[in-house]
Amino acid sequence: MTPRLSVLATSAALVGVVAVTTAFTPRPSPRPAPAPRILVPVAVPVAAPVTAPVASPAAPTEDAVNIDWRVLAGLDYTNGTATDTLKKLEGKLVRIPGFVVPLDDFQEEGAEFLLVPYYGACVHTPPPPPNQIVMVGMSGKKAIKLNLFDAVWMSGRLKISSVESPYGTVGYQLEGLKVEPYSSK
Repeated sequence: MTPRLSVLATSAALVGVVAVTTAFTPRPSPRPAPAPRILVPVAVPVAAPVTAPVASPAAPTEDAVNIDWRVLAGLDYTNGTATDTLKKLEGKLVRIPGFVVPLDDFQEEGAEFLLVPYYGACVHTPPPPPNQIVMVGMSGKKAIKLNLFDAVWMSGRLKISSVESPYGTVGYQLEGLKVEPYSSK
């Protein structure tokens, strides 16, 4: 056998061994990555803010317009422009589902905190984009219990305004009037 044929035969034999070995090696089944919990109320029409009545400053939170994070994504934080639907919500009473993020580590109560669309946002880097973070300041500086793990409905007056927080740039401010446990209603 010539040296060239010997190399080809050896290479062919190695390819055969690798093919047989990999064919009988059990492969672990791939685990799907857990999807982030993003709260988007299904039954809330996105067009609702356009027809909502103007609430007076002392209006009860029951008059708040339910909005979701898709509406808030209507802010182009690179140039400050907003959709018409979002512009009509400026200064209005809104109700947004989300998760609370304290501004200080291990803070259990506070009158100022962030609201984000999914659990764990802002705790790890990178933070969500500014149009997915709301800086909440409770009216009258009323401190509330800050529970990171439970979803809430946050009601208050919305302001489209950029603010710097310990977790990055925030696209909205909300004068918080009421916090309640999240339900799909």
